[in-house]
Amino acid sequence: MSKHLSDRGVDHVVLDRGEVANSWQTERWDSLRLLTPNWQSRLPGFAYSGPDPDGYMTMPEVVAYLQAYAERIRAPVETRTTVIRVSRSGECYSVVTDRGTWACRALVIASGACNVPVVPALAARLPDITSLTPFEYRSPAQLPAGGVMIVGASATGVQLAQEIRASGREVLLCVGEHVRLPRVYRGRDIQWWMDATGMMDVRYDEIDDVDRARRLPSLQLIGTRERTTIDLNVLRAAGVELVGKLVAVDGARLKFSGSLPNCCALADLKMNRLLESIDAWIAAKGVGDRFDPPCRYEPTHVSHGHRLEFDLRAVGIETVIWATGFRPDYSWLDVPVLDHKGRLRHTGGVGASPGMYVMGLPFMRRRKSSFIDGAGDDAADLAAHMSTYLARAAA
Repeated sequence: MSKHLSDRGVDHVVLDRGEVANSWQTERWDSLRLLTPNWQSRLPGFAYSGPDPDGYMTMPEVVAYLQAYAERIRAPVETRTTVIRVSRSGECYSVVTDRGTWACRALVIASGACNVPVVPALAARLPDITSLTPFEYRSPAQLPAGGVMIVGASATGVQLAQEIRASGREVLLCVGEHVRLPRVYRGRDIQWWMDATGMMDVRYDEIDDVDRARRLPSLQLIGTRERTTIDLNVLRAAGVELVGKLVAVDGARLKFSGSLPNCCALADLKMNRLLESIDAWIAAKGVGDRFDPPCRYEPTHVSHGHRLEFDLRAVGIETVIWATGFRPDYSWLDVPVLDHKGRLRHTGGVGASPGMYVMGLPFMRRRKSSFIDGAGDDAADLAAHMSTYLARAAA
């Protein structure tokens, strides 16, 4: 957004509570890599140019990439500046920080969708054992001896389950709704297919239920040098025990939903529909000879005897990790733009308050809005809208 505003001659400042790429430096576990291939890290006028376009950046590499971009575009960043309160007075916004107060006609909220880990209320009823969020987890070495239960089977949950199981610990994974995809299909990264077929460019106003699309779980993907696929079959073969969604906690006694087979069958069905759409696109283009032949993957295997309840102590669980999603933090926003669930009201990134904009939310303007690759197109649209708004306000 800063790049597009600079290109339009819009005077602006970027406030960051830490350094550039702060959350990538401070809120990620040690082994994490981007889920998107390096070639897909594309920002306006700044694309990946390294030797491994099909690889996946480590967190230090992501930090270096974003810092280099900020320097390239000479973004007017005020680091170590924490926003305490934003309010609206007349035609302007008042932005109170720990380093003074700013006044502006327009405001962009680019603080992301993953500021606060979502931990269900039933977590408070657990016995006295180690309980962590993904922001607090760094590596298996930090965990106490004993088994680990991971609640949630989207990208974070499956990656942590694989890593912790590989360290030699017993791991139990609680599975609810999830999105299963192969890392590579017909010789290309699944993200390549979604990009090439235009799936990532689908707009928010082109689908029937954008609210549901914005709530979909993250893809079960992992970035590795080998471009390996991670799914529940892989985890089960590695010795991870699968149970259904955690629904009740009574001290050490836990109960799980019986919907595990249905959740897995639905994820398999949606994956196969996506692969079929890719095959249809290839056929329509007449380019089948350029790619590997089509294939389908084994259905998710669910044991008929998967447990519906057990005692944590009896099975040796000493750590619970809540991979149950994240939410934005708008505690500093004193403008009436939140709905009854605390979500920011906007239309394709144009906020409900005049001159307010938002960046980086899931399916905000396009399916790719929450990806690095989606920021440029969204920012171009919103910067154009803002320029028009500012011109009218000045008139």
